[in-house]
Amino acid sequence: MRQKPPANRRSTTIPAHSLSFSRVNVLLGLAGGVSVAAGYVFLANGSITAAPLLLVLGYVVLLPMAIIK
Repeated sequence: MRQKPPANRRSTTIPAHSLSFSRVNVLLGLAGGVSVAAGYVFLANGSITAAPLLLVLGYVVLLPMAIIK
């Protein structure tokens, strides 16, 4: 008589909801990196308007979108 495998045995297949990065993710990540780098360049030059905007755009908008999307 054949026995059933234990119920707690893990499956070796990749789940359908695994992360996969596409071209859009790479482009958003690059845009976020460029935005952050430009923000620090403007910050070093004394900008009080453009630097914070670019840094927030990079860190809060573009880089998270690169991970999530």
